[in-house]
Amino acid sequence: MITDVVIVGGGPNGLMLACELALAGIRPVVLESLPAPSEEPKANGLLGQVVKMIDRRGLHERLSGVPGPPQPNSAYFMFAAMGLNLSLLQDSPIYGLPAPQQRIVQVLHDRAVELGVEIRRGHEAVGLSQDDQAATVDVAGTDGAYRLRVPYVVGADGARSITRKLSGIGFPGVSYDRRTTRTAHANVPAAWVDPTTGALDVPGYGPVLPFLPHRTEHGGFSYAPFPGHPPLISTTEWDQPETETPISLDELGASIRRVLGADLPLSPPVGEGPHVLRRLTGGNTRVAEHFRDRRAFLVGDAAHVYASGGGPGLNLGLQDAVNLGWKLAAAIHGKAGPELLDSYEAERRQAAHRMVVNAQAQSALTAPGSDVTALRELFTELLGHPNTIQHLADLTAGTDVRYAMGGPDTHPLVGRFAPDMELRTPTGTVRLAELTTTARPLLLDLTEDASAAQTLAHCHDRVDIVTAQPQHPAPAATALLLRPDCYVAWASAATHPDPADLDALRTATQRWFGVTEPAAASRNPSERHEGR
Repeated sequence: MITDVVIVGGGPNGLMLACELALAGIRPVVLESLPAPSEEPKANGLLGQVVKMIDRRGLHERLSGVPGPPQPNSAYFMFAAMGLNLSLLQDSPIYGLPAPQQRIVQVLHDRAVELGVEIRRGHEAVGLSQDDQAATVDVAGTDGAYRLRVPYVVGADGARSITRKLSGIGFPGVSYDRRTTRTAHANVPAAWVDPTTGALDVPGYGPVLPFLPHRTEHGGFSYAPFPGHPPLISTTEWDQPETETPISLDELGASIRRVLGADLPLSPPVGEGPHVLRRLTGGNTRVAEHFRDRRAFLVGDAAHVYASGGGPGLNLGLQDAVNLGWKLAAAIHGKAGPELLDSYEAERRQAAHRMVVNAQAQSALTAPGSDVTALRELFTELLGHPNTIQHLADLTAGTDVRYAMGGPDTHPLVGRFAPDMELRTPTGTVRLAELTTTARPLLLDLTEDASAAQTLAHCHDRVDIVTAQPQHPAPAATALLLRPDCYVAWASAATHPDPADLDALRTATQRWFGVTEPAAASRNPSERHEGR
């Protein structure tokens, strides 16, 4: 079997990348050293813009088990254990999708298999070399050692990435050794849970809203009653004495007493596991010196880790995969130059930096001490302003990232993730998410004269073209060119785009999708149609 890309690591990021490549007609092989999926509880769901990205690949309902599009959290959220009143915003960017990481892996695995991806469990990458034509991966497999020679290799193999190490890429950052986090699945007194709000009312302390962290002068506390599982209880403390003794529920209970100044009775979880009972000391916030070394690329934790834990890293890593997949495919198909692959690091390093700002700011604002308490009091005053809430909500969701598209940003949507919208076509109303499941470039022409569609009529082999009428609420643009990762490469607000606007559309199409000459056959752009 011919292989185009080796993906080292069969976790969520590696599997997401495999799906993206397969959608683009590329044949990846996934190498996963574990013989079976890990049962270790890690991330508990997805948050922010990645939820909409999952929806745009047709995976939201599979993961959530709930029909229909994702809905934003429009009421309440937290930043550094301080409340964000999202009801003050016109449109909340905070989307949540509760799902344990094991479920995320299973859904992505099943989707990859549907798309014909080969996943080799128990196969470990142990060597990597490169030349001008290809990368060679040495593999220790279940039946012995072998080699794979491929155009590209991608490390999706976590914070201790062998791909990163073999590529000689440094991993600078900051290590934290003062913080101790204790986490466990445990049952709490049922009478202490408010059936209306779901809050845990701890006598001597007060109500603790579910899923939202609380900070006191002595540490942090959270209570997360995920459906179908015992509640996940967590504390964070600073400057705890080192111990080699295995953690117990009694130790967690003592930590709760120190943090909250009140007792919370805990009983062992019941039902099918695996159940969490762990103590973590310290943490790291690190970003790789490079996300690419010639023919080797890094995604997810192999490229960046955050002391705040697995959730933010997973949200970021899945979007790394979606950003890289179509670019690798274009390069392999001969439809892109080196600058397209270079854009992966430029764009995703920008997103990684914003997550570093997020993680380090929240760490500073949740530390113990009266000086931090004073800072939080002032910060809370600022959270009464909708502009502040919007800024922090966008930072949390990842919607504040805007890519440089290489041309004039004449429209505010250029460089940003395309907004959700409904469109009326001859076949009925369709959501944007339904037009992006195939991961192809997409031109949405909502103009009165279909001039954008006519401009790209010769590109239908590389760009899906949809002419339609917008439904309420009307989008801020009359025509948009979307990359496969759903970022806007070009947009117009004119009902009749002028020649300069259409020239910019041609330039953007050439820059991102390699279109240079009209094809021999084209569609009739005057017809309103779906390019599917």
